[in-house]
Amino acid sequence: MAEFERIETVEELEKLATELSKQKVVAFDTEADSFYHYYDKTCLVQVATRKKISLIDPLALGGPAALAPLGPIMASPDIRKIFHAAEYDLFVLKRDCGFEFRSLFDTMISAQLLGYPSIGLAALIERHFDIKLPKDEQRSDWSSRPLRDSQLTYAAADVSHLIPLASLLEKELRKAKRLEWAQEDFETLQHRAWPERAFDKLGYLRIKGARTLDPKSLSVLRELFLIRDKRAREIDRPPFKVLGNRALLEIAEGQPATEKALGNIKGVSDLILRRFGREILDAVARGAEKNHGPIPKKLNGNGPSRRRMDKPTEKLVGALKRWRTARAKDLGMDPGVLCPNATLEAIAWAQPKDPGELAEVQGVKGWFARNFGAELVDALGEDSSEG
Repeated sequence: MAEFERIETVEELEKLATELSKQKVVAFDTEADSFYHYYDKTCLVQVATRKKISLIDPLALGGPAALAPLGPIMASPDIRKIFHAAEYDLFVLKRDCGFEFRSLFDTMISAQLLGYPSIGLAALIERHFDIKLPKDEQRSDWSSRPLRDSQLTYAAADVSHLIPLASLLEKELRKAKRLEWAQEDFETLQHRAWPERAFDKLGYLRIKGARTLDPKSLSVLRELFLIRDKRAREIDRPPFKVLGNRALLEIAEGQPATEKALGNIKGVSDLILRRFGREILDAVARGAEKNHGPIPKKLNGNGPSRRRMDKPTEKLVGALKRWRTARAKDLGMDPGVLCPNATLEAIAWAQPKDPGELAEVQGVKGWFARNFGAELVDALGEDSSEG
């Protein structure tokens, strides 16, 4: 496995940043601790040039804000930054460090546009270099110190082949005449802004089985969901590690009134009873006092809400899906990569008359409108005329 250096002081980071500023291409990855903490943070930044790998420890440096010397690298249009599945990396780096990004290359997006059957980094590395990446640290607690040798080796491996992989994928994209598509997707991603995370008070309605509950049980589930989140914040743990969704649902259904009855529910340990049992029982009692009202038709979430379709619109979506299936097969792409279902529905509602109007529909990518707009509009027109 590739050798690496550890960056744990400001002086070491500043020296590395000076070296990186002279590079034409640099590969990055990050490790965060969202699996172990309510308030997740950037815990490690992996960097690879063509000659060496560096593992930067933000926690040893005093926190993610200390990564500031990397800011000019990320914002430089003259240095290509390679990531695999960059969305989360960009999210945490923008949030924790305030970085801006230019000249991005994402190997996962590239693999999607090329129609690869497996787009995970390990699959791509094995396919192109016949190397198996380590997988045993995927659920590590990256906030724990000291980091184990196996963690460091795993982290270094994630960037060790990104530069040659990106080079190969770029050649394939150019040959397939899809490099411009990828560049547009990279541009969109690097300018994406994420709103501050807000607690979703309706999240309990997304728990599997919630909507089958009677009104009183649903009211109890809501109270349990709220106190679980409160507890998770207090101890800085992910909510699912405080009490699992299955246990929440069973408590809501059974509505136990005593600690003994609560302890009989699977997932409620003796430790939970001692530390949290009284709060759970109080939440059950509060929720049982009144029935839950009507379920909101629209729930908070990422992206635009999807409208309930009428029969004509359903028919148009069906026609668009048939067109997409055939076209994606011709291109050797996943249909959802070519055009997601939500975007097809938006197109059906808008019923654009030409590629220019299609490009204005929310969710439609520029490369998609330019390359497939005319035939998609024709597919819409043919279905409308048949109707």
